[in-house]
Amino acid sequence: MGRSDKRYCSDQCRHLANNTAKRLSLGERRIQQVNAALRKNRSILRQLSPQGKTTVPRQYLELAGFDFRYLTQLYRTQKGNTYHFCYDYGYLLLPEGKVLIVNWQPYMEK
Repeated sequence: MGRSDKRYCSDQCRHLANNTAKRLSLGERRIQQVNAALRKNRSILRQLSPQGKTTVPRQYLELAGFDFRYLTQLYRTQKGNTYHFCYDYGYLLLPEGKVLIVNWQPYMEK
């Protein structure tokens, strides 16, 4: 019933077809999970360091749900320190359970 160019027999059929088309493969789901973790990490760093450079206890990151396994890049200084970045926010693990949070700077481009 309905128009001659109607594509689906009912709303239920239309929803089923659309949901099936949107269903993601296992690899695509993993990409979404990693991207979500990166966005969450960046958000946590941004919230803890609104001014761009802050030292906080590592526990603050852990309690906020920060996942140290996910990062977008590393930056090594001439002194040998390694900053871990989630997009434009990064951190340096310091002694005594502290973390230095920084913003990406133009001089860090290589």
